[in-house]
Amino acid sequence: MIGLAYLAVQVVSFAGVVVIDHRWRLAAFRAPAATALSVTAAVALFLTWDVLGVRSGVFFRGVTDFMSGLTVAPEIPVEEVVFLTFLSYLALVCATGAAAAVEHLARRRSGAGADPLSGTAGERP
Repeated sequence: MIGLAYLAVQVVSFAGVVVIDHRWRLAAFRAPAATALSVTAAVALFLTWDVLGVRSGVFFRGVTDFMSGLTVAPEIPVEEVVFLTFLSYLALVCATGAAAAVEHLARRRSGAGADPLSGTAGERP
């Protein structure tokens, strides 16, 4: 069971970001197709980078008891793909969350318009 520890931590972390995204509708719960395209493109770019690193001898798979030992390609463990997907999704959620927070503060200061975080009009009482 210890061989799945790293993957389990990744899945739990990923689930936490999904909960945040669901609560504030920042990425996948606001624009699922755009989110899927963005995350897929980023993961493809990162995996290409990994493959080039493996081919040049710069990257290699570390051996640890915490990893499953499953690989998707030579020297690329399944945990790497999950991590890259998590990283890309997290970056998207953080970026859209920061943009929503800035917009929310700007609207509160001006006292007009809808609140992007709560969906209510104007300032809250």
